[in-house]
Amino acid sequence: MIVRDGAALPVALRPFIKTLWFSDESARADNGRVARERVLPTGMMSLVFRISDHPLRLFDVNHVTESRMVGHAIVGGARASYYVRDVSQPTRSVGAQLHPGASALLLGAPAGELAEQHTRLDDLWGRAADEARERLSLAGSPETALDLLQVLLTARLPKVRGIHPAIAHALARFSTTSHVRQVVKESGYCHRRFVALFRESVGLLPKVYCRVQRFQAAVEQIAAEPQVPWASLAVAFGYSDQAHFTRDFRAFTGVSPGIYRRLRPAAKNHVRTDLNQ
Repeated sequence: MIVRDGAALPVALRPFIKTLWFSDESARADNGRVARERVLPTGMMSLVFRISDHPLRLFDVNHVTESRMVGHAIVGGARASYYVRDVSQPTRSVGAQLHPGASALLLGAPAGELAEQHTRLDDLWGRAADEARERLSLAGSPETALDLLQVLLTARLPKVRGIHPAIAHALARFSTTSHVRQVVKESGYCHRRFVALFRESVGLLPKVYCRVQRFQAAVEQIAAEPQVPWASLAVAFGYSDQAHFTRDFRAFTGVSPGIYRRLRPAAKNHVRTDLNQ
């Protein structure tokens, strides 16, 4: 995967886009052998263009034989749960991970309306979605595709406004604290109004967003230190005890921390599995 982070993006895009990326799975050693993959929640939204033939196919997490096709140009809403996708066919994709608050500005819909689901981009952009995918599919190289996606997103900027200042402040504070009550007090809004503003911008409730970010920090630590003791990890990230950590981890991934460690995913949020765990 080729990733272009915020520092490498045009200044105008940096408030809205965390990363751009290009993925080509045609060379993966496990193509054809592993059919499904759990994708773990990050609390953020994504915009994906599949520029190869195979559309996104999702499985029902409770009925693993049932599936549905979503499409080639997709918005992945902010989530507090994993989803299961088909990975039996190699795909080439280019996409963007959005900063919280960017949904209404770049996509034309509040994040809360898109949360916990995948939405076809043409439902939001109309024919412009198909035109964008067609142009991206003709890009001669990954770098060209990333350059073109930058151009396509930048072209939408004249229509946008800035993120609500109370939500911008909250997101900055939630990078260092999970005390929602205090952050609400600092915002100057009543709790109900603040929660509505936050969900509209981010897609998740404030407490859920903080839980996902804590989980993501723990996953990052596991990736950096695979043999870290679970009890130490639980303490380091503010869980009340190891059991609390395990419950949250299973809720977000569908597997126990021990199984996740044994699977050793190459990408921390993409867990290839036969779903028998």
